[in-house]
Amino acid sequence: MSENSQPEPGFNTSIIHSEYIAPDGFAAFPVGIYHASTVLFNNVASMRERSWQDKSTYTYGLHGTPTSFTLEARLAEIEKGEYCLLAPSGLAAITLVNMAFLQSGDHVLIPDNVYSPNRDLADWLSRGFGISVQYYDPLIGEGIAALIVENTRLIWVEAPGSVSMEVPDVPAICAAAHARGVLVALDNTWSAGIAFAAFEHGVDIIMQALTKYQSGGSDVLMGAVITRDKALNARLQMAHMRLGFGVGMDDVYLVLRNLPTLQLRFNAHDQSARKVAAWLSSRPEISKVLHPALPDCRGHDIWQRDFTGAGGLFSVLFDAKYTEKQTDRFVDSLKLFKIGFSWGGAHSLCIPYRMQYMRTNWTEPGILVRFNIGLEDTQDLIADIEHALATLI
Repeated sequence: MSENSQPEPGFNTSIIHSEYIAPDGFAAFPVGIYHASTVLFNNVASMRERSWQDKSTYTYGLHGTPTSFTLEARLAEIEKGEYCLLAPSGLAAITLVNMAFLQSGDHVLIPDNVYSPNRDLADWLSRGFGISVQYYDPLIGEGIAALIVENTRLIWVEAPGSVSMEVPDVPAICAAAHARGVLVALDNTWSAGIAFAAFEHGVDIIMQALTKYQSGGSDVLMGAVITRDKALNARLQMAHMRLGFGVGMDDVYLVLRNLPTLQLRFNAHDQSARKVAAWLSSRPEISKVLHPALPDCRGHDIWQRDFTGAGGLFSVLFDAKYTEKQTDRFVDSLKLFKIGFSWGGAHSLCIPYRMQYMRTNWTEPGILVRFNIGLEDTQDLIADIEHALATLI
């Protein structure tokens, strides 16, 4: 062995430091899955030059790989936004927005029909972090101007409410908010970014639970926050970094794999759900069908004006003569509908709710039950519901 040569590496070193690099030129439809915590730099200078906020390059796995960058870009395209950040769940995405734009002494307005974990998070922020939280009537529209005070920093909107289904006048709320320099964040999960063009209606920040339609398989937890404004995105990026939010690339791949069928699946859910909802509206056991495309739903006229679809989620109110024990028996008697939270998957779901514990002022009589209409044959779902309704007697 010469003085300048190095000894042959040992077995373990050879395995870890293999010199093989796959050739360029491979092309296929699936996006590659790039796992990484450590990201490699060519030299110290390139390490020092890179910024984790610049998504044209890579610094550390927590800040993204080609796999997650691709999903972020595609989600932004769907919403016609510019910037997107992924979070471990829909609730994590909500948390990201709150942490980016609220601090002690601030005031936030939240609709009374908000997703329950968002409400619980807001109450926690109020108790422990000095943030003033106020719940408003989701149908307040331009009247929200009267609730905006000097320290109001953020208004949350949910369109529609994911349980009671009221459809808010988003443009009116945004106009009132922007007149006072207040940001509006929308939970746009119900429409999957397909049926409601949030940015076109004035929203500043869009939050999505990718757990639902984007995943489509009832097997992924993930959220996203999408913006058009560079300065807003910068604040979100800092909160994202400080919270240490990361997502697994295998889960990112599952969402990417299902995006090409998103529109087809959403439309199929929508078509079937409207048929089931229309059938339920004719049943004597049901006092109201809370489906935005049907007249009984509060805000139906706004849905007609602003939305292009409805997806598979809606609720019903049973006639007030039926007790909770009876409606629970109805849910337990369903065969195709399984009992479980979430929506957007192929399997139909059904959940009864105790609305008096979820709302500040809930006066509607009757037990509320929410349906997620999956991708089963519609007539089979109707037959299943009809059979379960017979147990109410």
